[in-house]
Amino acid sequence: MIIKTIKISKIYLSCAILCLIVIIGSLSLYTFAGNSFPFIWKKEEKPYIKWVDFSPTAAVLKDTAKLDIESHNNPDSTIQYNWIEILSYLACKYGGNFKKYNTKDLADLKQKIESGNTIAELMKDSKYYSYYLEAYEAVLHEFIGEYTVDVKDPETGEIITETRYGVKVYSPIAKNFSFSHYDDFGNSRSYGFKRVHLGNDLMGSIRNSNCSC
Repeated sequence: MIIKTIKISKIYLSCAILCLIVIIGSLSLYTFAGNSFPFIWKKEEKPYIKWVDFSPTAAVLKDTAKLDIESHNNPDSTIQYNWIEILSYLACKYGGNFKKYNTKDLADLKQKIESGNTIAELMKDSKYYSYYLEAYEAVLHEFIGEYTVDVKDPETGEIITETRYGVKVYSPIAKNFSFSHYDDFGNSRSYGFKRVHLGNDLMGSIRNSNCSC
């Protein structure tokens, strides 16, 4: 019987042992993390909003805000509406194009809610409702809600603090300062490439700090 011997250099042997240790360590960490074999690295992909145009018209904002505020201020109301949820529902219905807004659609939704449905239930199979809800919540969060205001008690004349529900945002123009409004939101602009203007320009007046105002 002939036995052949193979000489392995110490460098190759050391490299082989080191690689084996790395592989065993990686497998141990993967198993410890609760993953199962086969050994496949998976990158968790989280869906996110790439782009959502905020295009509700003044009419739909006014109607949904009114419905929200009145439902919270009416002591006899059994339903409290959320205008952001309603806007998200309508955005799904119109594909984000609020030029299609019809007050009948809002009335139909109101009837469904009064019949016992919730918007979440109505939109459970919608692919985009959660996207619109997240985007519109980012824009309109805290526009409407509870706030406190100091008022004078008509009987005692004392200043008391009252809690109210309604519009909380305010004009960016200081009181008694005039301004002109240019409705240019969404207009196209070109600075080497096409883009839309995502702002709304207000041209305010300037007042001398030394004048009596």
